[in-house]
Amino acid sequence: MEVFGYVASVLIGISLGLIGGGGSILTVPVLVYLFGLDAFLATEYSLFIVGISSMVGSVSYFKKGLVNLKTAFVFGIPSIISIFLTRNYILPLIPDEVFTIRAFVVTKDIFLLLIFAGLMILASYKMIQKRTELNIEAVHPNKNSAILAAGEGSVVGILTGLVGAGGGFMIIPALVNLLKTPMKVAIGTSLVIISLNSLIGFFTSMHNVAIDWKLLATVSSIAIVGIIIGSHLSKKIDGAKLKPAFGWFILLMGIYIIIREVFL
Repeated sequence: MEVFGYVASVLIGISLGLIGGGGSILTVPVLVYLFGLDAFLATEYSLFIVGISSMVGSVSYFKKGLVNLKTAFVFGIPSIISIFLTRNYILPLIPDEVFTIRAFVVTKDIFLLLIFAGLMILASYKMIQKRTELNIEAVHPNKNSAILAAGEGSVVGILTGLVGAGGGFMIIPALVNLLKTPMKVAIGTSLVIISLNSLIGFFTSMHNVAIDWKLLATVSSIAIVGIIIGSHLSKKIDGAKLKPAFGWFILLMGIYIIIREVFL
């Protein structure tokens, strides 16, 4: 199964480079079902893989001046704080057996995977739905918008801390709709936020688990190669047109996780 895992790692990177997000949400299922890691360890590894991949992906946006650092701090600081608190204080409080329904025991791993599946279904909805264009020039962010963005940053941080996903599908709409950031700048800024969130989350909680650095470095390297491939493909293929199809794939994956963990 590891061979399929490495192939999937390339696809994660390609999707990140091609459509600007969404690929990172496949990282945990790949680590759990193809590499055989438990859910908690998979969320830890995912933080590193997503963080490194997003950092590499953000380089081209930096070069083009498509990153707003002020916005990244407004959204990113509350998110980083939430990730730190979630990984170090909330996750350890979740018991090994969360609850029992008749003979079905919901363990910590199953609980995390069910949360992750719900997040995948939400992400798929965001990708599939038709988007309306926002007139950035006609509206301006205000203090309340910044507060709302910081609040959403905290929510993203909690989710990232729990399940190891980057949360780009939540970050980009928040940057566009609340802080009135142009779409291309929102994507570049989102990648910076995700890389900071994920890497800081990883390095502040890695003491809780034993890290297989060889596996982590291999999967991360392959994902980075995928991002480079995806970035080149994006010049020839309209990633926006592929996003709904990718959204349907994410939806099916989320449903599969629920069926596998609950009924099989």
